[in-house]
Amino acid sequence: MSAQIKNKIQTLRENIRQADYLYYVLSQPRISDKAYDDLMVGLKTLEEKYPQYRSVDSPTQRVGAGISPGFKTVKHTSGMFSLENTYSLEELREWDKRVRKGLGQDATYEYVVELKIDGVSANLTYAFGKLTLGATRGDGQVGEDVTDNLRTIRSIPLAFLGQHGVEFAEIRGEVYIDKKSFALVNEERQEAGEALFVNPRNATSGSLKLLDSNLVRQRQLNFFAHSLGVYRGKRLDDQWDFLSRAKDWGVRVNSSSALCANIEGVIDYCQRWELQREELNYEIDGIVVKVNSFLQQKKLGFTAKSPRWAVAYKFAARQATTELLAIKVKVGRTGVITPTAELAPVECSGVVISNATLHNFDEITRLGLRIGDVVLIERAGDVIPKVVKVITRKGKNKYVRPLKCPACEEKIIKEKEADVAWRCINPNCPAQLERSLMHFASRDALDIEGLGEAVIAHLVKMNLIKSLADIYQINFTDLMRVELFKEKKANNLLSAIEKSKKQPLARLIFALGIRHVGQKAAYTLAQEFLSLDKFKNAKLEDLEKIPEIGVVMASSIRDYFSLPKTKVLIQELKTAGVNFSQDTVELKVNQLTGKLVVFTGELEGFSRAQAEEAVRLSGGRVTTSVSAKTDFLIAGENPGSKFKAAQRLKLKIINAVEFRGMLK
Repeated sequence: MSAQIKNKIQTLRENIRQADYLYYVLSQPRISDKAYDDLMVGLKTLEEKYPQYRSVDSPTQRVGAGISPGFKTVKHTSGMFSLENTYSLEELREWDKRVRKGLGQDATYEYVVELKIDGVSANLTYAFGKLTLGATRGDGQVGEDVTDNLRTIRSIPLAFLGQHGVEFAEIRGEVYIDKKSFALVNEERQEAGEALFVNPRNATSGSLKLLDSNLVRQRQLNFFAHSLGVYRGKRLDDQWDFLSRAKDWGVRVNSSSALCANIEGVIDYCQRWELQREELNYEIDGIVVKVNSFLQQKKLGFTAKSPRWAVAYKFAARQATTELLAIKVKVGRTGVITPTAELAPVECSGVVISNATLHNFDEITRLGLRIGDVVLIERAGDVIPKVVKVITRKGKNKYVRPLKCPACEEKIIKEKEADVAWRCINPNCPAQLERSLMHFASRDALDIEGLGEAVIAHLVKMNLIKSLADIYQINFTDLMRVELFKEKKANNLLSAIEKSKKQPLARLIFALGIRHVGQKAAYTLAQEFLSLDKFKNAKLEDLEKIPEIGVVMASSIRDYFSLPKTKVLIQELKTAGVNFSQDTVELKVNQLTGKLVVFTGELEGFSRAQAEEAVRLSGGRVTTSVSAKTDFLIAGENPGSKFKAAQRLKLKIINAVEFRGMLK
């Protein structure tokens, strides 16, 4: 009897897996939803009655594991490299020339081309055909264990189909949310009064980080496999073979992928999909091109960051036309007045755009903008929207620059005729105060957690804070008068304020917001003077002698400390007990000692300030430009032009994981 029950359970599982494969992988369902539900109910009933036959790879185990206490980090068996980007067909042809040079001028090779899904990378580990681990990409070497969340995605098989012959496999792919599901999620969030997701990628990333896998299941995420990491099993010769075999295993691959005999076939594919991308029910932002043969991939190898045998062709920036409704102005912490375009909401690159940058008032004149004009907007690099030009002239009146600050109504000026910036120089301007407070409390300054934009706005409006030093006069009674606070939140903020008094001098100098003094200069100044008293009394000629300071910054520092309000502020901060000294640093000796380093891109696990400080504490020097004298370029995600410059100069390029190792 037990053998019959076991066989019946196994048959039900195989039938459900086959139905999932036909529906989610092939998009060819052959049974009704009712028939599928009956199979699932039958399996659940038997597994509950005979729990000894339950299995983690059973289709019934997709329903979610409930609340997770958090995500642990896991190391990928092999690294997940990011791709080099190309932005034109000419750059794509140049990449093809490098491939030919790497393989030999007489070599014969093919390319596999795949749609670049705009989602979140994931790494699925299968042991003997069963899903044992699902992780985010992380920094390419270490990711987060989100297995329970990935198990809820029905296009990810919990076990391979049939006689797969796979001992071990890392399946890499993209988790995404389609356009329809994305719209539904945002509708639900709007009804619940929650912040909307900016785009489908943002929604996918947020969903994978949910601690309740039952909520993840409701988001209707999907998956396409695109690559193979470590693999032990029946022989695979190339990428096209892998995509075909993965489909047989029950792993979903994109049916739009193609095999091209040469680069011209690749270019035809790229041009076609750039025109057809809107026809898809999911977002793509380009095409991925791979050398097909695994042996040829191995011969081409890798750079520090990317495989030489693969590249991404990024589509041109998205554009849209809309009406210019108004030009609003805002005041920065240094008093700079910045104009912003208010637009009739329009979708661009999967995001609804209602505001765009105008940079400065000279830009408005250059574009000839008038309220009511139909304008062309563009998401530069698919991120920051900007106004490109006027398409249809509908506005009647030329824009007139404001003469007064919108926050305090004091006159605005240009400090120098050559400047493009107009400034409010009122020291009591409330808008400048709010932004100065936000800067003072920011993570890279004094790091006062809980003192965010909304809290600051309330405290300023209620006249509880009138200067930076007033932060240290706030008490529990004051905070309980603010509607945003309950007892616990008030105590947490007071604790963070007290903790900020102990931050090193370099952070305090940066927090003061002296014009032209950034984090790097603040560190240099703190190490030079070791106390705020010595720093504020330094002569102009002494400041100018310091490397990396220069005439402009030195003048700005002297101007700042000569202001009467600055003298009052410094005394109030000293009275409050804020740390004014910098300990001399005992440098660590490691691979970065004495080296000249340049950073580019976003480093996983480090802010730029933290990374630069780590180099300085190692006795290295950080500079902003690449040259033949540079010892290392440390490259994170989305590196800029410095990366290509370093490649041309044949410099040593290291990633975040290698950087972390060099610090030891």
